[in-house]
Amino acid sequence: MTTTDQGIYERLGARRIINAAGPVTRLGGKRLAPEVAAAMAEAAQSHVQIDDLQARASVFLAEATGAEAGLITSGAEAGLLLGTAACIAGMDPRKMDDLPQVHDGRNEVVVQRGHRNAYDHALRAAGAQFVEVGYLGSPGAGCHYAWQIEAAITERTVAIACPVMNTHGTVPLPEVAEVAHRHGLPVIVDAAAGLPPRANLRRFLAEGADLVAFSGGKAIGGPQGSGLLVGRKDLIESARLQMLDMDVYPRIWRAGRELMKSGRLPGPPHHGIGRSCKVGKEQAVGLLVALERYLAHDEEAELAAQAARVYRLAEALDGQKGVRCNLTRPAGGVPRAEVWIDHELLGMSAYDVIEALETGDPVVCVSQGNAPSGGLVINPMTLEDGEERIVAQRILEVVRGGS
Repeated sequence: MTTTDQGIYERLGARRIINAAGPVTRLGGKRLAPEVAAAMAEAAQSHVQIDDLQARASVFLAEATGAEAGLITSGAEAGLLLGTAACIAGMDPRKMDDLPQVHDGRNEVVVQRGHRNAYDHALRAAGAQFVEVGYLGSPGAGCHYAWQIEAAITERTVAIACPVMNTHGTVPLPEVAEVAHRHGLPVIVDAAAGLPPRANLRRFLAEGADLVAFSGGKAIGGPQGSGLLVGRKDLIESARLQMLDMDVYPRIWRAGRELMKSGRLPGPPHHGIGRSCKVGKEQAVGLLVALERYLAHDEEAELAAQAARVYRLAEALDGQKGVRCNLTRPAGGVPRAEVWIDHELLGMSAYDVIEALETGDPVVCVSQGNAPSGGLVINPMTLEDGEERIVAQRILEVVRGGS
């Protein structure tokens, strides 16, 4: 790769895209704010003890979320893996060393069937075995009950998992937490996409969660490969120990000295299951600056600007034969545009339109969630003002046969 006047993606031979799908990993998340990028560049030019940086970060994350402690992770899924490992191993270095193998049988995590999803792989990767409760039913059906969760708890249970999902009939977090805490068990919440609203940074802990994992690269605006795990101090300490570099000698291991002096930890664990989830200094600093910025910015003004973008897109598509556009906004969430494609009238499916957008010039990527039903979803969180008009123009070109 030679140095030229080209941008980095052009030099690498990768095409830039217009991201109308939102801050998803496959599209690189959000753009970094200039101050976040500058902080990461500054951090890259110096050295720091990562454990010391994480300790300082823990104080900031606790203040921001109301938690006892916090940990910067390499994404929300890494937070779920580390949090589950903490629930299984506690402060036992032998158990940390064994994971994902669990020899004493204490690795069961109770989960409501309506909460199962592809991302619970993170919990299983730590060595957890799921015990499902409840049923799948129609909207409004009472398919999950607190007693089902309680009945599934045994001496092998280490935690209750409660992802942030709008699943009909599932037991809400406060009730789950009440059952779990009555049995001395922690509740793990997957809140990867739980922002906005910003109030959710504190809400889930206030409702009884013991560990909450957030993505750092979505609404917060941090590096795409970052996240935060917040909650009970003892569990955060265990998670930290299972992620950090542990080539240390007990006599000069300052980060764990107090833990060993208190008798809570017999000695340093070796590299834990979370070693592959390590966070660099640049990602840690970028996440902290992004979170500071997220807490300070006007959330309602930002959501209003996003709503204006999808309104302008809908306006540009209005009147086009075979295309219908609806504007939606989940409570407290990001406004979106749903663009529905009339397959019979246009002779093309939503899949055809998506592929044409992704292979055209410029490349436009939209959310594919409604494709089986004939729709595209436009998430304005990753659009800059003016890009929504380009997205609309490309959709019109495609459906008019000009792709």
